[in-house]
Order: sequence, then C-alpha cells, then structure tokens
Amino acid sequence: MLKYLIEKEFKQFFRNSFLPKLVIAYPFIVILIFPIVANFDVSSLNISIVDNDKSSYSSRMIRKIESSGYFRITDVSSTHKEALKSIELNEADVILEIPTHFEADLIREQEAQVMISSNTVNGMKGGFAGAYLNAIITDFNSQIRGEILQFDVGKQVPSMEIVPLYKFNPHLTYLVYMIPAIMVMILSLVCGFLPAINIVSEKESGTIEQMNVTPVGKIQFILAKLIPYWVVGFVVLSISFLASWVFYNFLPVGSFVTLFLFTFIFVLAISGFGLVISNYASTIQQAIFMIFFFVITFIFMSGLYTPVASMPDWAQLVSNISPLKYIINAFRQIYLKGSGFTDLIMPFLALAGLAVFFNGWAVLSYSKKT
Repeated sequence: MLKYLIEKEFKQFFRNSFLPKLVIAYPFIVILIFPIVANFDVSSLNISIVDNDKSSYSSRMIRKIESSGYFRITDVSSTHKEALKSIELNEADVILEIPTHFEADLIREQEAQVMISSNTVNGMKGGFAGAYLNAIITDFNSQIRGEILQFDVGKQVPSMEIVPLYKFNPHLTYLVYMIPAIMVMILSLVCGFLPAINIVSEKESGTIEQMNVTPVGKIQFILAKLIPYWVVGFVVLSISFLASWVFYNFLPVGSFVTLFLFTFIFVLAISGFGLVISNYASTIQQAIFMIFFFVITFIFMSGLYTPVASMPDWAQLVSNISPLKYIINAFRQIYLKGSGFTDLIMPFLALAGLAVFFNGWAVLSYSKKT
C-alpha cells in the first residue's frame, strides 16, 4: 500500500510543472545571490578628514588610512563643524580630526592625540568604522615610534610581534560562514512549505476525503507525504553543494556523508513540522501564513545571522525548539572545521528528538474519518 501512495505523491509532484523547476532553480539562485547580499563585512567606509596640522606625518597617516582598503576619503574639511555637515548629508561615516602641532608633539613628546567621531545611527557600521580606524592609527603609531627610536642608538626598547592565526576561516570571509546556513534555509523553505501546501491543497480540492475512506492508516499516510520530500531535500542539497562549488569554489572540509546524514534527520523534522501545520490549516492561505511565521521565527532564532549566545536568556531557551539551530551549527562545523559525526552527537540527538516529536504530533493530529 505504501508503495502506491508514494508513487501517487511523486506523480502529483511532477504533474505540477512549476515545482520541479523550483527545486532545480531555487538553490542556484539563492546560493548565487544571498551570500553576497547577506554579508556583514563592512568595507568602503566614507571618511571625512580635518587636517589642522598639514605636516608630513599627518599626510602619511592619511595615505595609510586611504590605502588600507577600508576607507574612502569623500570629504576634506577645514573645521570639525564643516565635517559634521558631511555626516548629516550621509556623505561620511566617520570624521578624523588631526590637531595643530600633531607632528611637533609626536616628535618632541612622543605622543599626540587625534579625534575620531563615528556616525552611529547604524551602530554596527559606526562601531566597525571606529575600530578599523583605531587599528590603522595604532599601527601607524608603532611605525613612527620605531622610526624615532632608531635615532636613539643607546636606547633599546623591548618589543613584541603579534602574528594572528585565524583557524578555519583564515581570510575572515563572512561569505563562507553564511553559505552553509543559507543551504539550511533553502531546505527549510522547500521541505517545510511544500508538505504543508500539499495536504491543504488536497483538503481544498476534496481529494483527501477519498483518502480518508480508504483503509490507509495514519502512519502510512504521513510516511507517504514525508518520503518524497526526503528525496526532494537531498536533490536540493546536492544542487546547493554544486552551486557553492561552481560560484565560489567552496567545498566542505568534512565529509559529505555526515552532511547528508544530518540532512536526512533535519528534513524529517522540518517536513513533520510542515505536516503538523497542514493538519490545523483549512486553506492554503492559512497554511502559508502559519508556516511562514514559524519558519521565519526558527531562522532568526537559529544563529543564522547572530550567535545564539548573544541573545537574551529567554531567547536562548526558546531557540532550543528550533531544528535550524542544530543543523546550522552542524553544517558550519562540518564545512569549516571538518568535524565528524562523533563531534556532533548532541546536535544529532536533538534533531532526532525533534523529528520524533513533530512527526508523532503529525500522526496524532491527523484526523482520519472512515
């Protein structure tokens, strides 16, 4: 009986000419566009310069800031008040004011002060602008200090060189951090929406009433709805792997087998959740709104954009019911760190528990009238 039910689901899936095209094209489009636009890397910041010293040292510092690649000089003002106008007109993100006698103070007293004023309407952008500028000026300060101390031959100043080693993401590229999570988002939308829409569309067309009067059991009915979307999930994920390799030359450090194993359990969980929604929705519109609300909530509480540890305590507690939290964590560790199954037993068990919970709920909440 189950074999014929699954055959019926596949025929119904391919009868809709839009769905197969969606499954093929959607991962390619999302993997191509989303990692580029969902990027928290801050670059090309606009800076306004107020150089009251106009010395060789102030000119060198300005050139160093411009050559860093983070800043673009869009305004050179004579006073701080004029520079503020560029902030108000949204033409600058940060102001650097170099005081008079900057070079003289640096040589004579071996210290000088500059003023950094960041536009923090966008707190993250303003914070990054100030941090980047502070790091560049600190490096410039070390360089000038070394040059000055060279003239004092008898004085030796101990120094320490810091060479950072960035594990797993050596170039600090936000894109490679986002791609595994975006793959999970694609799986969530495809394998969460489609099962819910499937059952509700049968309710609206009346075909589910014919199913209810057959001897098909609840478990068989739910399995027949789940198995095709397992297959769809694997196809979507395989296309996502291919797209990330073609567009970004990005391959996992870990095993594809581990990725597919986690996908197997995750698709079971998210599809089961979609079936739960379909059991309570009477129309396609209701199902879309309900699944959209919950999936978007799961996405934002999963650590996709911000770490779960940065959320309030109550939000961290609620995030434990999101299957996306565990699968995103697993995908990132497998892709970037090369983690194996033994390193990810806890997320796997959490996903398995949610899969059992949601599918059990789907079976119990399905009302079959004979």
